[in-house]
Amino acid sequence: MAFAARAAELRAQGHRVVALSLGEPDEGAPPAVLEALHAVTDGRPLPYTPALGLPELRGAIAQRYRERHGVDLDPRRVVVTSGASAALVLVTALVVDPGDDVLMADPSYPCNRQIVRALGGRAVEVATTPATRYQLSAAAVEAAWTPATRAVLVATPSNPTGTTVPQAELEAVCRLARERGAWRVVDEIYLDLADPVDGAPPRSALALDDDAVVIGSFSKHTGMTGWRLGWCVVPERAVEAVERMASNFFICASAPAQHAALAAFTPASLELVERRRLDLLQRRALVLEGLAAAGLEVPVPPDGAFYAYVDVSGTGLGAWELCERLLAEEHVALTPGRDFGATTADTHVRLSYAASREELAEGLARLQRFTARLRSSSSS
Repeated sequence: MAFAARAAELRAQGHRVVALSLGEPDEGAPPAVLEALHAVTDGRPLPYTPALGLPELRGAIAQRYRERHGVDLDPRRVVVTSGASAALVLVTALVVDPGDDVLMADPSYPCNRQIVRALGGRAVEVATTPATRYQLSAAAVEAAWTPATRAVLVATPSNPTGTTVPQAELEAVCRLARERGAWRVVDEIYLDLADPVDGAPPRSALALDDDAVVIGSFSKHTGMTGWRLGWCVVPERAVEAVERMASNFFICASAPAQHAALAAFTPASLELVERRRLDLLQRRALVLEGLAAAGLEVPVPPDGAFYAYVDVSGTGLGAWELCERLLAEEHVALTPGRDFGATTADTHVRLSYAASREELAEGLARLQRFTARLRSSSSS
């Protein structure tokens, strides 16, 4: 937020700021979704939907799991929420009591630990390394286990690293937690942006552990960030409890957004978002090449979310100072590792390649100029 505010100040002064810090696709919702929104906002009443979401939308989400991931999912287990953030709140409230421990990777999405803490739990951040793709492994989970552990939270693909957990490792993590009576919570909001595995779509954690809790979203894959629409899939035994919480916390997700989101599952919309995924692969290649030209290392190339997690320790600057100077001197915004945990706080920065190709090319050129100056000054 500090860097976003500074970037806004620079724009107000007339500078062109290249924001490679935002996890927001540069293209919005598919045309069919926009058309559906226009149709439903024609003056008709838009009353509350059921707390768990429109039955048609819950059915469409379940059908998508069947068609893409081979998971036979009962739509009654699908809970439509006001974005994945609301899903995280509901799921955390479901699985965490005061004093409970939740294991999660360090680095990871910062709101995960904040939501756990807000609901009285303890976020146990497990240090990861490039050897485990900055992800939890079964061995790391076992080593970090405490008597109070009640849940393991995995994000695959991950923000900030853009990496996935290999399917065999994810299955091992889920099996370990299940055998010890803990919840398995898997954040899959970037799943449909992940690279195919052996030519097939990446598998949902539900294909490996039917009793896991998973979280999904229309924001990243479908380009509907500001629409605030997501979902979670919970075990059948938990549906009633989640329904009670959803009705008390949120009443329901946005009715017009839910109606419009049905059009995200049309063949034309699905074809469009797949073309966008393929375009992101080309942007990724551009970014990895540009970072290498800047003398910056990406220890684990991303294979899922549109982020590169960059090791900047070789520059002689800490991550925060590098981001400050890069924004001040070249007007390029990156995100320092401090946001994501202690392990890589001073050594890594996150670059988002969800920006347009033009912005990426310009930002990388400025970054290369910046690191060239650093090398020149250190050698003089």
